[in-house]
Amino acid sequence: MPKYSIRIPLDASAIDDFKPDAPVKVLVQSAAGPQSQIVDLNEKGLGSASFSFNEAPGALRVLVGPHDATDEELPGLQTLSVDISSRLLTKREVQLPVIVISPYYWWWWRRWCRMFVIRGRVICADGSPVPGAKVCALDVDWWLFWSSTQQIGCAYTDANGAFELRFRWCCGWWPWWWWRHRIWDFNPLLADKVSSVVSRVPDIRLNASVGHQPTLAAFDELLASTGVRTTKPLTPAVGANIEHLREGLLSKLPAAAELERLRIWPWYPWYPWRDCAPDVIFRVTQDCEKQGTVIVNESVFQTRWDIPTSLDVTLVASDQACCRRTCDDPPCTDGECIVVTQVCNIAIDDIGGNLGAPAVPAVLEGYVYPNGVAAGTAAYNGDRPFAGTVTVEKNAGAMLNVDYYEIETFDGVNWVALPAGAAMDFSRRYMHMLAPFFPTTDVPFDFTNISGHNVVKSKEYFEANSGLGVWGFNYIWLLNEFLVVPLDSSKFGDGRHQFRVVGWQIAGNALTNPRVLPICATEQENNLVLFFDNRVVPNIGHPASHNCGGVHICTSEPDTHITQVRINGQPVAPCGTVDAAAGNLEIDFFVTDPDGHLAVYTLAALYGLNQSVNLLDRPGASVIALNAGTQTGWSAGHGSGTYGVALAQGATQPHWPGGQYRLTVPAAQAFPEPCCYQLQLRGWKRNIVSCGGGYDYNNTTELTLGVGVCPPHVLAPVLVEALPGLARAT
Repeated sequence: MPKYSIRIPLDASAIDDFKPDAPVKVLVQSAAGPQSQIVDLNEKGLGSASFSFNEAPGALRVLVGPHDATDEELPGLQTLSVDISSRLLTKREVQLPVIVISPYYWWWWRRWCRMFVIRGRVICADGSPVPGAKVCALDVDWWLFWSSTQQIGCAYTDANGAFELRFRWCCGWWPWWWWRHRIWDFNPLLADKVSSVVSRVPDIRLNASVGHQPTLAAFDELLASTGVRTTKPLTPAVGANIEHLREGLLSKLPAAAELERLRIWPWYPWYPWRDCAPDVIFRVTQDCEKQGTVIVNESVFQTRWDIPTSLDVTLVASDQACCRRTCDDPPCTDGECIVVTQVCNIAIDDIGGNLGAPAVPAVLEGYVYPNGVAAGTAAYNGDRPFAGTVTVEKNAGAMLNVDYYEIETFDGVNWVALPAGAAMDFSRRYMHMLAPFFPTTDVPFDFTNISGHNVVKSKEYFEANSGLGVWGFNYIWLLNEFLVVPLDSSKFGDGRHQFRVVGWQIAGNALTNPRVLPICATEQENNLVLFFDNRVVPNIGHPASHNCGGVHICTSEPDTHITQVRINGQPVAPCGTVDAAAGNLEIDFFVTDPDGHLAVYTLAALYGLNQSVNLLDRPGASVIALNAGTQTGWSAGHGSGTYGVALAQGATQPHWPGGQYRLTVPAAQAFPEPCCYQLQLRGWKRNIVSCGGGYDYNNTTELTLGVGVCPPHVLAPVLVEALPGLARAT
């Protein structure tokens, strides 16, 4: 039985038109730990809280606040508090003096903690929904170079990418709370903004010795006369009292309306404890190809300041998201048919020789057009062949009455099975529509030999025989829903290839009813044309003189080489030096691709500390081809040689093999100051490698020389006088 008890009377009768429509919380902090109690006030505003202890409690701190503040939050809020000395608590039963609740606190308690709701959708760039994504809202604050985020709620998107997120938000904190409980990190985006503004004034220099935690060290020179300690991270006590420094700093720092708009201290006052509406950014993850893939990651510059209690948002995911395609886009038709819609996420309309693509010469069939530009147009990145793993997808229509399917290729005479290993096994991932966690499961779709044919079960056959429930309602596909096959293009020779899909049904353990699937809504057999070009490393034809290793790859696809360097007509060997940048610099080089798929080359001089000169865009630069019939792919004013320019110079689409070239440029333009220079020649093929967007097949050659780094040769006077005699003696 408790030995000690205290009673704490409460009085809100001074509040005009008081209504007992909300209780209050009383929290008692003692050496034995905290205790709290919710108290309902009567119509006159009176009430009391009682607490019991097994032994004398010692000194107490009593806090009174809104009922929906947690025991952990209440000590950090600027609310009613009373400290009780242990001398007043020596009796077994003690009634403390009445704690009066003033109208000020009664008004604020209803606003300190409020419920917010955020509703929205996560979509891909084409508007298709992103299902099963975890959407987290973060309150964000920043001070000078540092930012702090606090997760305020998370929710999962449904099959249509929709979510609803509810959370409770409190304000009215003590200033020290922001420094004691928030996690801070250095933010390079803020640092870049501030540095660019301060650099406008040459006399002001920020101290670069700042760490990951907030400190005044950046302003140590500006604050030197104030006696403020700037080196250590801000403590709660110091951080809560830095506003008095603003006026002095602003008198020395340049004015910056952009930093004031971004609310960056000291250009903008910093009182986050008064912020009764959160400032929100979003971070969205999805268990797509990899678990926890980040598909939305907003920065401080995307902050929604002071959001209302009800907010609607649309978040656009990155290309790392798994989107749910629907029958609305593109239109789809269910049936015993197929429509191949994209290869490596490229619309089939943009691959020459395929359904929907503009008519092209046979030589262009299977190549990817330049970003949707019509075939035959000279372009920087046009006519791209495929390499590596090539994914083929169909539209969203159901492939009915197809239990298994097979991929065939045309050998010039007959349709035949693919080479061994060309059709790669894959998996699909589906999501259980079980809120709120939406678990996922991977299902293997392996190519299997049945009845002498290399086939894989269709998605539709799996759905009908899984026993899991209604697809699209109980379960939805998250990954590879419409993938037909990943092709290993290295199992084919370089060149143009045709493919088709053959559908089968299964009876017992045997395949039956083979038929070439027609294109939906037509009587035309499905057909896919692709052009492959894979490279080999090392390449046995690669010249040994090109010194493989380091930056240069032993391959001819592409190959780069600097044949000779001359300055003012004199050859300069690798690691050689010349006295000064006089006359012209001439560089004989070549950039080649035996398959004719060269995309671009660059030639630059690197020097000093992160300095470079683009040798191809100097005012006096010119490039000529050294071998007959070669197009340079370069013209005056261009920073690089490109396929598009080569086509304009007469290259035959889709081939540009490159060649041997000579760059001539005034040496003074190439070498702006005495230094050691590294000539860097780079070349890229146009291939789309394993569905990547960049130019992954590339090569580099580098050559180093010194210009003006050695003093002029001056003979000593004594030696000059002795030269005639020495000559006679010899």
